[in-house]
Amino acid sequence: MSQLNDNIARAQDYMRRFRDRGVLNHINGESLAADSGKTFETLSPVDLAPLANVACGGASDIDRAVQAAEKAFKTWSKTPGKERRAILIKVAEAIEARAEEIAFTECMDTGQSLRFMSKAAIRGAANFRFFADKAPQAEDGQALRNDTQMNVTSRRPLGPIGVITPWNTPFMLSTWKIAPALASGCTVVHKPAEFSPMTAKLLVEIAEEAGLPKGVLNLVNGFGEDAGKALTEHPGIKAVAFVGESRTGQLIMAQAAPTLKRFHFELGGKNPVVVFDDADIDRAVNAASFMIYSLNGERCTSSSRLLVQDTIYEEFTRRVAEVANGVKVGHPLDPDTVVGPLIHPEHEEKVLSYFDKAREEGATVAAGGEKVGDAGCFVRPTLFTNARNDMTIAQEEIFGPVLTAIPFKDEEEALRLANDTQYGLAAYLWTNDLDRAMRLTDELEAGMIWVNSENVRHLPSPFGGVKASGIGRDGGDWSFDFYMETVNVSFPRKAHPVPKLG
Repeated sequence: MSQLNDNIARAQDYMRRFRDRGVLNHINGESLAADSGKTFETLSPVDLAPLANVACGGASDIDRAVQAAEKAFKTWSKTPGKERRAILIKVAEAIEARAEEIAFTECMDTGQSLRFMSKAAIRGAANFRFFADKAPQAEDGQALRNDTQMNVTSRRPLGPIGVITPWNTPFMLSTWKIAPALASGCTVVHKPAEFSPMTAKLLVEIAEEAGLPKGVLNLVNGFGEDAGKALTEHPGIKAVAFVGESRTGQLIMAQAAPTLKRFHFELGGKNPVVVFDDADIDRAVNAASFMIYSLNGERCTSSSRLLVQDTIYEEFTRRVAEVANGVKVGHPLDPDTVVGPLIHPEHEEKVLSYFDKAREEGATVAAGGEKVGDAGCFVRPTLFTNARNDMTIAQEEIFGPVLTAIPFKDEEEALRLANDTQYGLAAYLWTNDLDRAMRLTDELEAGMIWVNSENVRHLPSPFGGVKASGIGRDGGDWSFDFYMETVNVSFPRKAHPVPKLG
């Protein structure tokens, strides 16, 4: 308890600046109120107390930010990659120096537990370091030769980019988009989620204090129907990188269609973890539990559908239920807490609504299935058993600490169930049969598949989904393929016959 009280006191110190000044927009190096003067409150999911007033930006704020990004692009895009690298490395170092402030702010604004958010700044800094190291070679291409021509390709930064990030792990996901955009020579207008806006302001301030030129990274807070719509429709924005719900991705695509923008969408998931009876059961239980009950279950790659071979189904689900019942739910700044409060009362209401749906459709509540306490947005880690894949809880993305377990008989049924969803972001396969692993990974409809592992990220590898889970890939050079345009220049190696007309 003493450690929790100490953490709360330090968090209040970090929050004081936001309480006093609010969460302002940041455009061309200046902290600004919204042009309209409007604000909205961001709440603590711990007790629903207001944390700060947030500038409620609109079309005029977005336009000002885009103009700043367009002006800064003229010089930032021409800054040598070696110089961009040096600046972005300093940004990474500055993030690390303020890691505790970022983590505590994120805990209070999102409800995510400190045991996971303590790594948020470190992962964000790692994103900046990784893409900073790639900046000097970002423009490099290939030389392609035939008998008469030499074709030389290169990459050029697109221009100002709109980045729209979600509320679940906002700091890390912001850096995951913003770092490669800046490394490529693009400038950015960032609109964070209205439920968790605080660390976005920290990021832009940290970056500029570390030497990022003014106007290269701009921040406008607001709601999707106002600031978000203005950003996606603005002709000065050349591409939109969005992380969030699949339905919102559809709206963004429609809004931006008249300006023919490029899109990168990281959308929803209903990811299967498929466990065969020859798997290492201990490891599979731990991995499946970790991937749904860590980060409050509020992550796109969570293993929210548990498909277990019927020969081990009862034992496996019993053990997962034991894990769920042993998970500590509590204050996010308590070092022992695993599941903190869900992000917002609206989201809590959505998650709780699936408990009634599950019971109505005949699923069994093997663990959880209820709210915890009267204050805040706390929900007990939940496991549904005796479920079918056509149930609502098996088809819709709940985005909470809620796992649906479904038995299967054989490999054919496992594959059919795994693919029977509109989503295709991630899949997890547990088997010690190498031939089976090869067959199934060839047939699983997912952009990312982990065999005998939980989600372990490797920054050079591609990240993204298929079907309703997204468009495009992040990571390694795949990020630069999005933020940069490939140009081909053809040189003659020798004279060739030129066609004559007339």
